[in-house]
Order: sequence, then structure tokens, then C-alpha cells
Amino acid sequence: MASFKNPLIIALDVDNIDKALALADKIGDYVGGFKVGMQLYYSAGQEIMRLLREKNLPVFADLKLHDIPNTVAAASRVLTRQGASILNVHASGGKAMMQAAAEAVREEAAKAGSTRPKVLAVTVLTSIDQRVFLQEMGHTGAIQEQVVKWARLAQEAGLDGVVASPLEISAIREACGADFIILTPGIRPAGSELNDQKRTLTPGEAMKQGATYLVVGRPVTAAADPVTAVKKILQEIDVIR
Repeated sequence: MASFKNPLIIALDVDNIDKALALADKIGDYVGGFKVGMQLYYSAGQEIMRLLREKNLPVFADLKLHDIPNTVAAASRVLTRQGASILNVHASGGKAMMQAAAEAVREEAAKAGSTRPKVLAVTVLTSIDQRVFLQEMGHTGAIQEQVVKWARLAQEAGLDGVVASPLEISAIREACGADFIILTPGIRPAGSELNDQKRTLTPGEAMKQGATYLVVGRPVTAAADPVTAVKKILQEIDVIR
């Protein structure tokens, strides 16, 4: 499977292969890789994974697996065979579920003689703010405390890192160390609309906090000129060549 060439991952949040490939062809030379989320995967999962793999474009399979350990392990094996470079599971599924995913990808990759995908745990979605976290989800304490708790649990379960908002990056980094992957979604360049994102930062701010990867969607995919939008982000995070 392909490796991410820089920290910028673009979300292919479209509903068909033609739209996804058109965007991938337009900006694939510039970005680190692409995110295939539920909308695109449920529409054309196996085929889009195959086509992106053939183009040597790394894929973050953002399907947020959350089920009993056996089911999550089986799904993780499928995504490994399909060539995902990163896949994720919900930390709230518990340690046994996360361990099952980690073991499944190791076994499946070894069987195929390929590099295993990185497995990350989703902590608290970036659309959740403190009010929703407390009043609607029934948690206690601050979001950051729960995120760090889940990050430590994911690390104990053998996962490679977490998906978390940029507001929790420094706390996760302190708790889990320099090599722990922190992938931050919902990144919004300065001047962009927040849409449904509540806990976010700009690309430059997130990288300064210690993010490993940034996921950007609408600020690029809805831009009049996606290439220019990507180049501006790369300049901001200082990886443009």
C-alpha cells in the first residue's frame, strides 16, 4: 500500500466514483493522500479502493468501525485486503474491540506479505462541543479528559494513534509520546466557514500543536480552484516543494 507523502489528507466526501476520481486526479500530485468516508464507501467501496490503489494514492478508510470484536476484526481484514493505509475504529468500543482490530490487520498483512495499515481510535467527534458532551451524551468532566483517557486505552490496545480534534493534540502528545499518531479532522483554514465543526484550528495551528496528519474536506473540495486551495494549505504547514 502507498505511504502518505505529506500530512495533508483530503476528504473525498462525494457520492460517486467519477467525482472522486476527478478530484483525485486534479490534486493527487500535491496532497499526502485521500480519505474515503462513509458516503463514498457505501456507494462504491471496493471499486474506489481498487482504483485509488492502482493510482498509488494512499487511502484513509474513515469508516469508524464500532461493533463486537469479531465483527470489527473481520471488517479490518477486508479493509487491509483492499489496501487501506489507515483505518479507524471507535475507542468507545472498548479495549478488546481495539485489540481485535490491531491483531486482524497484522495477521492479514502478514498473510499477504504487505505493509499493515495503521489503526487509529476515534475519540470524540469534532462536531461535539462541551454542552452536547455533557447534556446529550451523558459524560462527566471535560472533553479533553475523556479524549486522553481513550488515547491511553488505544495505545494499551496496540493501536497506532487516535483521531481527535486539534484542541486535544498537546494533551495527547504529552500522555502518549512523540511516535503516537494524531490525525485531526475538521481542519479549517483561516477565513473558511466552520460548517458543523465545533472544535477546530487552522492547519498551521494544528501542526504547531503536534498533529501527524490533517484532514481537510470542504475548504478544498468546494473551492473554485482546489489546486490553489491545497497549495495554500501546504504553504501554511510548510511542506510545499
